[in-house]
Amino acid sequence: MNRQEYQNFEQNFLAPYALKSIVSAGRRYKEDEHEFRTCFQRDRDRIIHSTAFRRLEYKTQVFVIHEGDYYRTRLTHSLEVAQIARSIARVLGLNADLVEAIALGHDVGHTPFGHSGEELLRDLMGSEGFDHNLQGLRVVDCLEKRYPDFCGLNLTYEVREGLIKHSTRYDDVCSEKTGLLPSKYGNLDLAEFNNSMQPTLEAQVVDVADEIAYDNHDLDDGITSGLISEEDLKKIPLWSEAEYLVDNKYPVLSAEFKKHQIIRILIDMDVKDVITFSLQNLKSINSVKDVKSASFRLIAFSKQMQEKRRPLRDFLLSELYHHHRVIRMSDKAKRIIKDLFTVYMNKPAQLPAKIQQNIVQEGLKRTICDYIASMTDSFAQNEYKMLFDPLERV
Repeated sequence: MNRQEYQNFEQNFLAPYALKSIVSAGRRYKEDEHEFRTCFQRDRDRIIHSTAFRRLEYKTQVFVIHEGDYYRTRLTHSLEVAQIARSIARVLGLNADLVEAIALGHDVGHTPFGHSGEELLRDLMGSEGFDHNLQGLRVVDCLEKRYPDFCGLNLTYEVREGLIKHSTRYDDVCSEKTGLLPSKYGNLDLAEFNNSMQPTLEAQVVDVADEIAYDNHDLDDGITSGLISEEDLKKIPLWSEAEYLVDNKYPVLSAEFKKHQIIRILIDMDVKDVITFSLQNLKSINSVKDVKSASFRLIAFSKQMQEKRRPLRDFLLSELYHHHRVIRMSDKAKRIIKDLFTVYMNKPAQLPAKIQQNIVQEGLKRTICDYIASMTDSFAQNEYKMLFDPLERV
């Protein structure tokens, strides 16, 4: 199909509350439409081909990259989020192209070393601030250099809104007092997003899919690493429920197969609950306008599933994220980032020449912040060695 045929398909077969590409609010810099691809398909492709997306392969979530090559990285996580989100979107009649673009781009603003890297950069930046969602918008609006006619990727408003309003329990972008975004972030003016309206349903689907992927795949990595045990998980009702279903279907199964099947069922239970509960919420929703003006997020888990998921999430927090080995990795990562930041601040001439060029426009602190946030785990580790190991070649 060409673009026009795709747009006709969207009009005829997507739900009335889905965001059709033909009504997109458009791009910051006007471009001619593509002959074969819709605007959201182009956004997805631009994200995939971006430098920031490729670097996600070597940015980790819980386990630092040298701990092993089995564990999730930001790249594999983004792909898993996209798969779960597409599955939900198709059942709900939403725009899967928009969903995929937001899902693939939702982590491009992340630092090396997971959330520990973000926490440290936020402390170092002080009042100037750091947040991975805001940084993600900064990446796609300013920092990617791929087109001669504009900075950034020139994505549509809907994808950019999905990135900056990404909201899970790991995200704390808005002001506690007002519920609004800061007015500026670096040289970004955030006025166009500073409203009380809900994001599109497509963006909301990505938020929920992110939580599903995060929790269940951290379970997988935690068990594989040996930091959490399946015996301890038997005390968690939701895990026990999934294990019962697996045992009933496969009475004799190796531990490895059993783990994969339990996690597969947990994901399936989450997805089915989100679809069922969200369809109930959408019964009185007849347009995108209704979605934007709703007083709460329409794509969500039921209260019953929220209660069932809570003990499992609490278990991950206490037994995995607060495990002494993870704390050690986190503190080591923070020391690396703090020392890099300090060295660059004290002697900016040690920054690469092309990075130094940004100081006049962005200021020294923001330039250093952008540079460190863009690093992969391995690049940050190697940079640290070159700057602090007297025997390492520079």
